Amino acid sequence: MPSVWDRLSVLEKVIAVLREVTPEPPGHHLGRPYATAYQLAIALHTRYPEVAHELSFEIGGVDTGHHNSLAQYLGQQLSTRIAREGDASAIEGAFLSNDHMTNLQFVDAHGGHHTSSLIDSGFPLTMFRLRRAEVRP
Repeated sequence: MPSVWDRLSVLEKVIAVLREVTPEPPGHHLGRPYATAYQLAIALHTRYPEVAHELSFEIGGVDTGHHNSLAQYLGQQLSTRIAREGDASAIEGAFLSNDHMTNLQFVDAHGGHHTSSLIDSGFPLTMFRLRRAEVRP
């Protein structure tokens, strides 16, 4: 039986969400902005709520009271695929340091607030963006 990831084409949905991230200023040398796993989870939940529903995951954050979340799931799945596929991956990842940070809060489409649970955890936040070859106008 195929996994939820495969059955619901989650990678294709994540790529669609990453294509809609506000682009960099034209021609800027830093390239497209990264989106944190929280931002991806919020956008995915807004556009494709069936994914979170099927997985029984909330978006995530310190107030959920659960270790497993859509943000955590997406970060883990994408990181695993990037490690396995290397430069062939359509998506690249990075970490955002928690140094000198006390709070990082995100707002979903319904005005709900999601505060990162990683700030004091010793783990950096994962961020993702499309590789340049995957970016289309």
